[in-house]
Amino acid sequence: MKIKRQLIDFSVPKVMGVLNVTPDSFYDGGRYTVKEKIVCKVEKMILEGVDFIDIGAYSSRPGAAVVSYGEELKRLSDTMELLRAGFPESIISIDTFRSGVARKMVEEYEADMINDISAGDMDKEMFNTIADLQIPYVMMHMQGTSQNMQKNPKYDNVVNDILAVFSGKIEELKLLGVDNVILDPGFGFGKTLEHNYELMNGLGQFSVLNKPIMIGVSRKSMIGKLLGCTPDEALNGTVVLNTVALMKGIDILRVHDVKEAVEAIKIVMKLNESKVE
Repeated sequence: MKIKRQLIDFSVPKVMGVLNVTPDSFYDGGRYTVKEKIVCKVEKMILEGVDFIDIGAYSSRPGAAVVSYGEELKRLSDTMELLRAGFPESIISIDTFRSGVARKMVEEYEADMINDISAGDMDKEMFNTIADLQIPYVMMHMQGTSQNMQKNPKYDNVVNDILAVFSGKIEELKLLGVDNVILDPGFGFGKTLEHNYELMNGLGQFSVLNKPIMIGVSRKSMIGKLLGCTPDEALNGTVVLNTVALMKGIDILRVHDVKEAVEAIKIVMKLNESKVE
């Protein structure tokens, strides 16, 4: 996949580092809302080996407050100005479901990728916008919206149902001339604890779609609820799940903790090299 005039080879999995510039994200809300802390966080991620930096300005945790278009745009614009000045070579993804925000970030700040939690469902212009901009598009599965997604989510078979949704949307995008698509099955987004672990077990099945697969389980409640821990205490569980996902063939880890993800990738790659034919 070509990103920022670079050919990205997914034979070695990549790490997408999370930069939330929000006051209310479930784990790091409020930590990165001033320039100095944003710069320090990005510098740390780069030193630890991050491949992509994903900037979010609208918390998608269950029940999160609605953020106005103008406020989301301001948070992202301020951050992009900072990052483009200090880290011009970094590959930057914008976490937004709004097509207008996506367009502005790409056209004015040269964002390299759009990461849409709703796969186009929350803004019907998103697919046309991505086709127009011709940049890579991360398409995440979510049942419902951030405000209602955890109110009794239901599936016939969580893996098969998500595969069917993705298959249809891939075809829809293909008709618009969009091929550079990354798929995120959306752990925690409209899924119960059981759904999340069924999905983890079935990750290998997503290879049939012939698209890079990204997962984001970093410090999520699927860890906390099972182990009885807070997001601050969920790093070990995160690394375990990321390692399982890597062994099932996923291509991108979206994480808060870059160093640990990079180390997990190195270990799994070494294991793969050492397999007896």
